[in-house]
Amino acid sequence: MSTSDDTPPNLYAAREPIFPKRVSGRFRNLKWIIMLLTLGVYYITPWFRWDRGPELPSQAVLVDLANRRFFFFFIEIWPHEFYFVAGLLIMAGLGLFLFTSALGRVWCGYTCPQTVWTDLFILVERWVEGDRNARLRLHRQQKMDVRKIRLRMTKFVIWALIALATGGAWVFYFADAPTLLWDLLTLQAHPVAYSTVFLLTATTFVFGGMMREQVCIYMCPWPRIQAAMMDEDTITVAYREWRGEPRGKHRKKADADEAPLGDCIDCNACVNVCPMGIDIRDGQQLECITCALCIDACDEMMEKIGKPRGLIDYMALTDEQHERSGQAKIPVWKHIFRLRTILYTSLWAAVGLGLTVALFIRPDLSVTVAPIRNPVYVTMSDGTIRNSYDVRLRNKHGEDRPFQISIETDDQLKVVAEGAEDALVLVPADSTKLQRVYIMAAPGSAAATSAVTDVRIWVEDTVSKERAGKDTVFNGKAE
Repeated sequence: MSTSDDTPPNLYAAREPIFPKRVSGRFRNLKWIIMLLTLGVYYITPWFRWDRGPELPSQAVLVDLANRRFFFFFIEIWPHEFYFVAGLLIMAGLGLFLFTSALGRVWCGYTCPQTVWTDLFILVERWVEGDRNARLRLHRQQKMDVRKIRLRMTKFVIWALIALATGGAWVFYFADAPTLLWDLLTLQAHPVAYSTVFLLTATTFVFGGMMREQVCIYMCPWPRIQAAMMDEDTITVAYREWRGEPRGKHRKKADADEAPLGDCIDCNACVNVCPMGIDIRDGQQLECITCALCIDACDEMMEKIGKPRGLIDYMALTDEQHERSGQAKIPVWKHIFRLRTILYTSLWAAVGLGLTVALFIRPDLSVTVAPIRNPVYVTMSDGTIRNSYDVRLRNKHGEDRPFQISIETDDQLKVVAEGAEDALVLVPADSTKLQRVYIMAAPGSAAATSAVTDVRIWVEDTVSKERAGKDTVFNGKAE
């Protein structure tokens, strides 16, 4: 069948910018506090000092990419201890599952970096251009006059400075912050530092200032995953439809034949303050980040018209069923402490406890032994059988330490460290040293004439007397 209009439909709707209205209340205040804490931790942490000896920057939190190590105050993670990082990532995932199952997208609404920086950028925009109505008028103004250019440029400059501070703070975690700052200002820093700062500055400016809610709706996968974490007992932001409907403007004198109205006066205050631009009265939606600003806006309006607060509130689906039937609301603790959340909490605590125990029982001295198999053994001119090994010594102390290498075996064997007298090896502070070690068996001895002899190589820190050993084998000339 032919149609009069063969033009294909437009499947893409242009973005309509969202200009949230200023709101005050307990949840808005909580978001301000969390913003100050999270931004403060991010920007200030690289400047905390911590003595790490002469070879490393005196920085409390440092990612040492050159040596593949991570420092967090008194904690030091080496490359072979990557399981600590994996454990922390598992804890972060379990923690996200826990909070989502208990309180919905509370992470997204309060502590997600996208939310925090978007809140900060909106605050700057409101400070420069005015509240919602003023920003809407400026956006709809077609003429680009001097005032509009001045306001837009002022806003963009402040955004760029915030984004620059964001990118700059990130690179400070990877080098000595005061030194790197001076190098950046004097144009002596490595090009990688400048490119990283530029990239993070650009992404922060675009994501936090321009794209805003689009990052949460289209780029972030969590809105589509969260449904698997939530159930009917998950507490989230919801509208008490049975109390608010039918909505309408209340009149002082209502007609006797007119159906009574609900508490909602259809003022759209909850819509105007939403950073995602949705109407919570339409039910739970993918876009909702559970920031609860609509609760503050609705509570403020309810107070003005003399109605009880809580028309929009944190609640669960089971609360809706109870309240519709006239029963009391289920206590919050029953929503939080249930099988799903207890399971997540137990798993999270078990991983954390395991990491803590592993952190405090790990030795400051560690050793690995790799036998050289090409050739398996060497016959010396006097008939001595010699095996070669690569022994990797790790000194996790902040000072040079002498390590004594010895062996434990039932046979008469001798150990020699290449370039070290009496097998005493000096290992530099906070470093790993690869040492070539030889084990030799006298001609005619049991080890020399046996195919394989079990050997344990011991390494002792002569200062702390701490020991570490690794089992290996000695290959003889079987006859």
